[in-house]
Amino acid sequence: MKTLRFLLVMLAVATTSTVFAQDKKPRASAHSTVEGANIKVTYGQPKKKGRDIFGGLVPYGQVWRTGADEATEITFTKDATFGGKPVKAGTYTLFTIPTATEWTFILNGKLGQWGAYDYEKNKSQDVLSVKVPSSKESKVTEEFTITLPPGKLVLDWDKTHVEVPVKF
Repeated sequence: MKTLRFLLVMLAVATTSTVFAQDKKPRASAHSTVEGANIKVTYGQPKKKGRDIFGGLVPYGQVWRTGADEATEITFTKDATFGGKPVKAGTYTLFTIPTATEWTFILNGKLGQWGAYDYEKNKSQDVLSVKVPSSKESKVTEEFTITLPPGKLVLDWDKTHVEVPVKF
């Protein structure tokens, strides 16, 4: 009887531990952090998977989380200019509004947002907004990618390429 009681207690402990260890849902997409001189971006990396991306999966003219899952975060370790506009050192949520020919980049002060679902509620915390042209590329980029070559932030996905000048 003691052995059975011991086994039941151990089973209950193991089950409880497993349940509490899984308190977060697994992310749907891979995530990446890229770092450049005085700048860091953390974002989800969705894949194309044969889908039409901009104007399809990501509608034109609507606020986008600029990646997958949690909204993308961008950190400036020093005061900078982003798209020609001044921005103070700090961490911001990065949203975009894509169109076929230009993108609006938005830095928002509310951190920890999931997607762009609450953007309208937090719009008053926008720090800046800049518009930059986008271009179409001949090659397809399968996975949404952000890179930080010197002096700019670059987004590539599907056949779309967008660059924002960044200076420190």
